[in-house]
Amino acid sequence: MDERKRMLVKGAAAGAGALAAAAWVAWSNGGIQTTEYELAVPRLPRAFDGVRIAQISDLHNAELGHANARLLKRLHRVKPDFIAITGDLVDSRRTRVDVGMHVAAQAANIAPVFFVPGNHEARLREYPQIVSRLKRAGVTVLGNASVSLRRGGERIVLLGLTDPVFRRPYPRGATPQIIDAQLADVLVRAGIEPGAEHAPCTVLLTHRPELLAVYAARGIDVAFAGHAHGGQVRLPAVGPLFAPSQGFFPKVTAGVHTLGATQLVVSRGLGPSVVPLRVNNRPELVVATLRCADDSL
Repeated sequence: MDERKRMLVKGAAAGAGALAAAAWVAWSNGGIQTTEYELAVPRLPRAFDGVRIAQISDLHNAELGHANARLLKRLHRVKPDFIAITGDLVDSRRTRVDVGMHVAAQAANIAPVFFVPGNHEARLREYPQIVSRLKRAGVTVLGNASVSLRRGGERIVLLGLTDPVFRRPYPRGATPQIIDAQLADVLVRAGIEPGAEHAPCTVLLTHRPELLAVYAARGIDVAFAGHAHGGQVRLPAVGPLFAPSQGFFPKVTAGVHTLGATQLVVSRGLGPSVVPLRVNNRPELVVATLRCADDSL
């Protein structure tokens, strides 16, 4: 093979490699992964056995398809009974409020939607307007609040926490204490005494996954969180590299984590972080099916 042909072959190989890399990056950042979990919940009332909760977290203004059509189609396909949005629907650095509001409003046409704000919403002067728009769209905003969900004469209590960054000034080292105080207050106002024999089953929506010990100490049955972005970059044999509030090589970035009787579901999120690139970490839609413990596999 002469030199000209070698150069053409090398150029073609390099071009093919570049196209493959571009396709992989596009898939890693735009190819939605649906992750399903089945959780055995000891205190779950029989009437709620099989209830499906879809979780949207950390959208950060991302558009997965035109007007998020692919995300909304996927959400419709999983047939949730409830939809939980666990913060950072809007990105404070690249603020495009309409993107997140459209997703929330369309999701409310699929199933009842419950929203808790994340640290990015806490930075936005527009947050009061965001709350108003969410409520007009039929979304229930749970900022340090609770609501009872009823079926067949039985109930579970859905609790929601506001991110600690809403505290002004925000003392970074006090995050566990702030969240614990907020959760304690929400439980009191809901009439729930942790550890009481007949306390109702509790499902917590929060932005912060690193505080599992706080949620467990307050007797939460199931919690949903985001914020960690799956570690942003996930490497084989290494795992996630970095997560907000956890630093390098974080431990709580995805999946189901258990402490005592508390199960924490952590979403890898849907959108980008400060670095607008996800590596081995596709956008994730989480669906959790809750089961009475004696009916679980």
